[in-house]
Amino acid sequence: MAIYVNDIAGGFSNAIQESLKSERLKTELITNVSHDIKTPLTSIINYVDLLKKEDIKEEKIKEYINILEQKSQRLKKLIEDLVEASKVSSGNVKLNIEKISIKELFQQTIGEFKDRFEEKNLKIEVQMPNEGTKVKADSRYLYRVIENIFSNITKYALENSRVYIDVKEEKELLHISIKNISKEKLNISSEELMQRFVRGDRARHTEGSGLRFINSKKFNRVARRKI
Repeated sequence: MAIYVNDIAGGFSNAIQESLKSERLKTELITNVSHDIKTPLTSIINYVDLLKKEDIKEEKIKEYINILEQKSQRLKKLIEDLVEASKVSSGNVKLNIEKISIKELFQQTIGEFKDRFEEKNLKIEVQMPNEGTKVKADSRYLYRVIENIFSNITKYALENSRVYIDVKEEKELLHISIKNISKEKLNISSEELMQRFVRGDRARHTEGSGLRFINSKKFNRVARRKI
């Protein structure tokens, strides 16, 4: 029995080591491939910028140049998001924890998305505690989380509907809830929808990678801890 127990312990240890090695190799692969793609992509972006400065008369060519600029910038953003997601998954992210006013953070983000919300005629309903409500978090990454959620709302929410933002204090935690009505029918479970690379619109009519910028456990640890 002792031999069997030792074999089980050894098997667990080997499995953990193999998993860590696999994660490390995956991160290195994503970083290296992303770097190799970014080098020619930077050249493309620079040449497009040079073309835009030329005195081009033909409208069709100007249209093509604008499309090239949009697509190259989008590809650049996707590569950056992929590298960032890889770092988060491997835990290779340095957080600058500080006191943040949740109310100010939401007000700032809502203000930045005001035009996009108005374009879809989305009404924002906010329920939030007093001004003094703060959390310990990295403001840059927490902003990215909220920005990503708001961006998805502008892409996938039903037009002429409401978006509900609720922030509640419960003991030493702040619970943040953001809800909206999807314009497309969702025939998948909430668990499947929250998986990485999964998209609600399976036909991929809209832009987006399906990347979850920060996983729920890390979000709970660094963003929901109230001062």
